[in-house]
Amino acid sequence: MVQTTPFLLVLLLALGVQSLAVKKCSLTGRWVNDLGSNMTVTAVNKNGDFSGTYHTAVTATSNEIKVSPLQGSQQTGPNQKGQPTFGFTVNWDFSDSITVFTGQCFVDDDGKEVLKTMWLLRSRVENIKNDWKATR
Repeated sequence: MVQTTPFLLVLLLALGVQSLAVKKCSLTGRWVNDLGSNMTVTAVNKNGDFSGTYHTAVTATSNEIKVSPLQGSQQTGPNQKGQPTFGFTVNWDFSDSITVFTGQCFVDDDGKEVLKTMWLLRSRVENIKNDWKATR
């Protein structure tokens, strides 16, 4: 019984350390939001830079929606703890606007990767007097 106790202690410690490990979230891949918009992020390089495409399911224009390019950056370095912050810009190919997104990549309690973001969309206006209505 004395030899079994140290083995169980080591096993419990190993299992406990595994559950404390940082869950890593990767931006690379295809993401779909609750409105049906989707984006695909290609590999994130060592500097945190990435590119991809965004296909929105919603728009304020009557133009045909087209897949549009995105460029972004993810936090890297010693302070990155596995659930990184990031930002990216989408240059809409079908309108005269651009959107910036900022957010964080999380791993939830079930191990699912989730992006939480906020965005600002800037549309072109005819003159500076209309600047007030150009950003949403």
